[in-house]
Amino acid sequence: MDEIAAHKDTPTVLTDIPRYAARAMPAESVLERPRIPPLNVALFLLTMLTATTAGAYMNGEDVSIFHPFLAVAALRSGLSFSLPLMAILLAHEMGHYLTSRYHGVPTSLPYFIPAPPSIFIFGTFGAFIRMKAMPRTRRVMFDIGAAGPWAGVILAIPAVMIGLYLSDVTPLDKSAGGLELGNSLLFLGLSRIVLGVDPSMVNVNLHPIAFAGWIGLLVTSLNLLPVGQLDGGHVIYALFPRRHRTISTLFVVSCVLMVVVPLALGRELWWGWLLWAVLSIALGLGHPSTVDRDTPLNPRRALAAWMTVALFIVTFSPVPLAIAPPEQAMPQNPDEHTQEIVHHAPHYDQMLRHLTGIRI
Repeated sequence: MDEIAAHKDTPTVLTDIPRYAARAMPAESVLERPRIPPLNVALFLLTMLTATTAGAYMNGEDVSIFHPFLAVAALRSGLSFSLPLMAILLAHEMGHYLTSRYHGVPTSLPYFIPAPPSIFIFGTFGAFIRMKAMPRTRRVMFDIGAAGPWAGVILAIPAVMIGLYLSDVTPLDKSAGGLELGNSLLFLGLSRIVLGVDPSMVNVNLHPIAFAGWIGLLVTSLNLLPVGQLDGGHVIYALFPRRHRTISTLFVVSCVLMVVVPLALGRELWWGWLLWAVLSIALGLGHPSTVDRDTPLNPRRALAAWMTVALFIVTFSPVPLAIAPPEQAMPQNPDEHTQEIVHHAPHYDQMLRHLTGIRI
């Protein structure tokens, strides 16, 4: 989850956007000894608290400042959500940071962004880092941009698999409605492997670990959007430096179409794509040129770049979130395998308890 911006800029949705706060200069002259500023520590701890509170709410706990002792006890139940989520986000950020340090590009440590669970159910808007100098080559730009998504997804995949194994699987019943999570190809494949049934034919009440892993896949997908200076924009710039703006423009058009076309057809849609279109235009569709723009990626990096494009495709979901209205229950003849695969998970609040199947 990266545009030329002043230090006052902050990301708005689960994105990790390395910022450029200075002109390109020899990295070796500005690389400082790493240290951990108090602000970064404070934001990390505060985000850990808000994410843990969000997890406790999902488990039906009452976390109130008016009952501090009960609240502390209730927060323990939220750790099954916050620990894997924060680990995934931290891995993503450290992928960027450590790769930047390896190439001698001065970069800040991650800034985590807390969010009140009452406003945003994830308990965090993600995190970002700031680059203090522009990478000199497209090869270095690609390494830094791609390192974050790959580091994050390496933790997100096992979190999804472990969480699905611990999730509660029941015969399909849409009568209650609730929050419906979008399916990416990767999440659908992992669901089939772990559950052993078609996930669109059952109700899956996600365990908090699986929900954290699902968010990790969503973060990966959003960061790899091929626009501007997001991680995906870095990858596209590394592959096609002279066509980057055209591809970014096509992405903005695609965002609008992903709202307009389903709306015209009366199909399910996600209004968030309009927000992304506006943000992409506001933050800029272009990409600052590296000093060495003409040296192409070597074969190994070119292969890695196309694999990163493939990672975006398999983690992308056209409708990441939707509220499913209650429907009249229909008689079901569940597959015998469905009845055999029932794992137990903590109870969620009213919204998350009624996930109406995991389906595309």
